Amino acid sequence: MNLDNLDITTLRVFDTLIRTKHVTNTGMELGLSQPSVSFALNKLRTLTNDTLFVRTSQGMEPTPRAMKMSESIRLILNVMETEVFSQNTFDPLHSERSFTLCMSDIGEIVFLPQLIKLLDRAAPQVSIRTVSLPPNELENALMSGDVDLALGYYPDLTKANFFQQLLFSDTFVCMMRKDHKLAGRKLTMDAFEAASHIVVRAEGRSEEIFERFLEQRKLQRRVKLVIPHFMSIPHLLLGTDLIVTVPHSCAVSVVRSGPLTMQTLPMKSPKFELKQHWHARYHRDETSRWLRKIVHEAFSALFLPQ
Repeated sequence: MNLDNLDITTLRVFDTLIRTKHVTNTGMELGLSQPSVSFALNKLRTLTNDTLFVRTSQGMEPTPRAMKMSESIRLILNVMETEVFSQNTFDPLHSERSFTLCMSDIGEIVFLPQLIKLLDRAAPQVSIRTVSLPPNELENALMSGDVDLALGYYPDLTKANFFQQLLFSDTFVCMMRKDHKLAGRKLTMDAFEAASHIVVRAEGRSEEIFERFLEQRKLQRRVKLVIPHFMSIPHLLLGTDLIVTVPHSCAVSVVRSGPLTMQTLPMKSPKFELKQHWHARYHRDETSRWLRKIVHEAFSALFLPQ
């Protein structure tokens, strides 16, 4: 059987004729001339070696072969209409979609509460999953769709196949417990260098900015502890004389809920930009566009002037 000349119009003619039983009505419904309808019907007759429709006083009645074909052809057209060429919009109010976001645990502390609050109103059935991936894995995950968005400082995601949108700019501050000997007074460079520091080396990249900043200025710290994430910092600060340099947004969130305080650095802090990143494959995808809009709204609300 040669299907080379079979097209969607021919299938639509068949499907409509099954329902209307009239060539003229079929042509009017599809916007085709009567000869065009007849041509499509003859094409199917040749292909199937069956008359398919027989003219009667009640109209064009389908043969048993046509009746057998009708369900499959309707299914094919339905898939084309609802899945291949669908213009249906993403419905956040009823969607049960789960989105995967790549971010550091700082992002989880600072940003997730605001995002969940916003989703509870805009998309109550939508859920969020977070992951932390190294840069080489993140690129592939964004391309494949395993990760929907990367939120944070990701300087490697600047290739032609990636898009980005600025969410906010941040700086660094020093954090310690409230009764620390360095708390409550201006932090000097000598005191900063002499103190025992926690350094975080996580999958996120913002900490690299401060490390490079110190290296370029040949500034030294006494690094007492290196950890891979930020979540344990409050407990470590409360139980020791250690101090830590973290993004300002993180410090604000942490000191708000515990006996910790933050100090301005003894040097001008470097600034860095936090962005959301996505792959070009999903740039025009309606669901991805909705998610990016929600994320941007959540960050905007989070950093409105108080």
